[in-house]
Amino acid sequence: MEELTARRIADEANATPSAISYHFGSQEALIAAVAERVYRRLNAERLRLLQKAVDRKAPGPANLGEVIAALIGPSIRWSLDPTSSYAVLSHFTSMAKTHCERAPHYRRIIDDVEHHRAFIPHLKRIAPWLDEVDIGWRLNCALGIRSQVTRSRSRTEVMTNYRMNLDDPDLVIARMVEVIAPMFHRIA
Repeated sequence: MEELTARRIADEANATPSAISYHFGSQEALIAAVAERVYRRLNAERLRLLQKAVDRKAPGPANLGEVIAALIGPSIRWSLDPTSSYAVLSHFTSMAKTHCERAPHYRRIIDDVEHHRAFIPHLKRIAPWLDEVDIGWRLNCALGIRSQVTRSRSRTEVMTNYRMNLDDPDLVIARMVEVIAPMFHRIA
């Protein structure tokens, strides 16, 4: 992968490096602005899918598998689509891990979890025996599983003994729903 520089960004945008500096203040701020825009689109897709799942079963509780698929599905689909903007989020996440202390705009974007919190009341209707803390914990674990699959493909291939087609988003989402759903079942 070529090094990302202000000059390369400016060339791609038919602009000058000074224009980037003027409008964004720094290359990092520009990347954060782009990542935030992509992140908002991804989260809007999550929330649209959540609403569809809720509407489909209204007035009763939504289907657990559909709610989980709404949470993890967009990330899985985007990560497997080479034409999506998922690479921007991956790059941003890796930058944020090394620059968060120096660049508070990274922390602001990474700490935005309201779109995830929107899932809590619907999961509470599905699993009323869990409180919000328990649901939040399970949501975080589900997102961790999703991150491992999207960011550590080679590890997933080895762990599944190369017996799963990781290029098929529907199959990957279905398997992840199968693994995550029991976290919301009542323990006897």
